[in-house]
Amino acid sequence: MTGHTAGRTAPGGQAASPAPRCPACRGTGSEPWARARDVEYRTTDEEFGYHRCLRCGALFIDPMPVDRLSEIYPANYYAYASEEQSFVHRVKDRLDSLRLRRTLSRLSGDDLRILDVGGGDGRQLDVIRALDPRVTFTQVVDLDPEAQARAVERGHRYFCGRVEEFSTDERFDLILLINLIEHVSDPGGVLDRLRRHLTPQGSILIKTPNTDSLDARLFRHRNWGGYHCPRHWVLFDRHNLTGLAAERGLAVRAFAYTQGAPFWGVSLLAAAARRGWVRVSAERPMTRHPLFPPLAAAFAGFDLLRTTLGGRPSQMFVELVPVPVPDSSDASP
Repeated sequence: MTGHTAGRTAPGGQAASPAPRCPACRGTGSEPWARARDVEYRTTDEEFGYHRCLRCGALFIDPMPVDRLSEIYPANYYAYASEEQSFVHRVKDRLDSLRLRRTLSRLSGDDLRILDVGGGDGRQLDVIRALDPRVTFTQVVDLDPEAQARAVERGHRYFCGRVEEFSTDERFDLILLINLIEHVSDPGGVLDRLRRHLTPQGSILIKTPNTDSLDARLFRHRNWGGYHCPRHWVLFDRHNLTGLAAERGLAVRAFAYTQGAPFWGVSLLAAAARRGWVRVSAERPMTRHPLFPPLAAAFAGFDLLRTTLGGRPSQMFVELVPVPVPDSSDASP
C-alpha cells in the first residue's frame, strides 16, 4: 500500500488523522489538497497527502514525519552541501543579500547579533557579515553535525538540534527564518519562542513559499516543487502567514514577493522524469541535475519580471516586529 488516507496507516507507520488539525490556526476542518512524493532526493517511495485548512487556507502534510528527520534530510541535502556543489544556494545567497542589506540598514548600533535558524553551515551569516561590519555575534540553529563543524570553523556559534529545543540567554537584533518556517510542526509556537529572543529593536525576517502562485496552481497535482515533499510541513500565502504572525504578537514591517525559480525547476524536471525524458536518482538530487541551473535562471527572470507587473511568485519575504505592549500606567482612570 502507498500513501495514506484518513483512518489508515501511512507506509512509514504513522496513522493519518481522521480529522487532522491545522498546524497554523489549530482548526480541525480541512480538505484533501494534493498528493506528492520526494522527487528531489528520493529518500522514500512513499506518497504523502497535503490538506488545505478550511479556516485559514494553510496547506499541511498529514501525517507529519516528525520522527524521520535523519531519513528525509539526507547527507547530500542542499543546505548541508558545500558552496561548490550547491548552485541553488549560490543563487539564493545573491538574491537574498539584496533584501538583507535593506533589513540591516534599519538596525542601529555598532554591535549587532544575528540568529539564523536553519542556517546550515553558516553561509548566509557569512553573507551578512560581509554586508555589515557591525555584525559581531552570529548563531546558527540546525540539525547536521557536519554542517556544525564547518559553521564553527567560520566563526559562528552552533546549536545542533531542532529550533523547538533551542534555548539561550542571548538576545538578537535580527532572526532569520529563511526557508525554515515551512519545515516545523508548530510554526506559531516557533514564532512565540523566537519573539522572546529579540532585542527591543529586533525583527524576524521570514522567507517562505507562497501557495497563491502560478506554479503552485499549475503543478498542484504534479509534485509542485514548493511542497519539497516530505520536508515542507506547513505552507502559507500572504494572508494566513501575516494572520498567524498577528496572533503571536508580531506586526508586519515589510512584505515582498520574490522569485521561486527553484520550485519551477524542480516541478518541470519532475514532470520530465515522469515521462522518461530525464533521469534522476537519489545519488544526484534534482537541484544538481545539469538542466536545473538553466531552468532556474530562466524562471528567476520570469518571476522577477512578473513581480514588477504585480504578479505573485511562489516565494515571499515578510519582516516581523513585536507589537508594543500598551503601558497600563498611561491608561485613563
